Amino acid sequence: MRYLPLTEADRREMLARIGVPDVDALFRDVPESARLKAPIAGLPMHQGELEVERHLSRLAAKNVTAGSVPFFIGAGAYKHHVPASVDQLLLRGEFLTSYTPYQPEVAQGTLQYLFEFQTQVALVTGMEVANASMYDGATATAEAVLMANRITKRNKAILSGGLHPHYRSVTETTCGVMGMEIVAAEPDPMDLEDLAGRIDDRTACVVVQTPSLFGHVRDFTSLCEAAHAKGALVIVAVTEIVSLGLLTPPGEMGADIVVAEGQSIGNALNFGGPYVGLFATREKFVRQMPGRLCGQTVDADGKRGFVLTLSTREQHIRREKATSNICTNSGLCALAFTIHMSLLGEAGYTKLARINHANAVVLAEKLAGVAGVEVLNEGFFNEFTVKLPKPAAGIVEALAAKGVLAGVPVSRFYPDVAGVENLLLVAATETNTVGDMDELVRALEEVL
Repeated sequence: MRYLPLTEADRREMLARIGVPDVDALFRDVPESARLKAPIAGLPMHQGELEVERHLSRLAAKNVTAGSVPFFIGAGAYKHHVPASVDQLLLRGEFLTSYTPYQPEVAQGTLQYLFEFQTQVALVTGMEVANASMYDGATATAEAVLMANRITKRNKAILSGGLHPHYRSVTETTCGVMGMEIVAAEPDPMDLEDLAGRIDDRTACVVVQTPSLFGHVRDFTSLCEAAHAKGALVIVAVTEIVSLGLLTPPGEMGADIVVAEGQSIGNALNFGGPYVGLFATREKFVRQMPGRLCGQTVDADGKRGFVLTLSTREQHIRREKATSNICTNSGLCALAFTIHMSLLGEAGYTKLARINHANAVVLAEKLAGVAGVEVLNEGFFNEFTVKLPKPAAGIVEALAAKGVLAGVPVSRFYPDVAGVENLLLVAATETNTVGDMDELVRALEEVL
């Protein structure tokens, strides 16, 4: 911000109006241990704009960026190539807004791309209907569990040990305060869990993920049959949407709700967001679906038009009847997804998935040849788990010092779980070259 319009008198008046003594009182919910007690070391209190720019540039240069070194980090956020044409189209003035579209009568173009986005999501997930996006994959998962609760009138959700722990945490937080019982399975690095045996008459849904956090490709057909036999739903989460260019869509396995993170298509890593949540379901459940849905119709003259068909949200209906806790969608990120997917087409999407898988296979073979390293997965898409002879966290730090970002230690997600210390999640995408992989192998052999 280059201009601060408030005077001290303004601030005093505002604080008095809301009844707090000072600005610090506004942050009383922040733990004392997390509050700064002194200026940040090395950060000047006052400088000119040019000096500030130089200083911040020097600080930023200390970061190791995803594009500057061999990069094999995934675990829910993936480095893919986004064509320059995506951003060029995205930045058009009529699209470039963070505003969530509530007024369809003045935004036909917006509604059309949302309609196309929904169509793309329904096609890749193998489902019958998709909404106009959610905040991200994790919040979409939580909303799916609440949706299952509304449909089944049951109160219990079972979460797979292969579900991304961030998705699990968001679901526990969101659904826990809504009174749901969340039963989370233990981490499942070897893909051995039996969730069907846990389903009972109180179960609203089972939440699973493919590929799992540990990279296992999974077929949930029998799980869906077992769940349906007991009146429960199956929610399938997909953190790497590119995988559905090659793998069987969850809809064909019998899934009732599919949620996903769409970041891989059209959106960069962006330091963790904003991302775009995908949400699809069966048509029979459409009136319980959160968010908004755009439909295609004709006007009185027979001309094609697009409208907000369903929007059971707090802004439009009574709060107690609303089906979503999320107050916005990810409109601009959804548009980036739509543009990139349109540029790829069906053939391009499939080709991209094949390249990702092929690169991961090459990487797995190279890592399996390193003494002491074991690849745990029999089947995977573009990410897999390796077991190292030493704790993975230390190895990752040592490799980072050598200019290679090798992956995500599983212990980072499960610091209190024994037996995962030596496990490392490694991802490969179309951006990784054979030279990158060889550099990882060389560096790994040096630090082991």
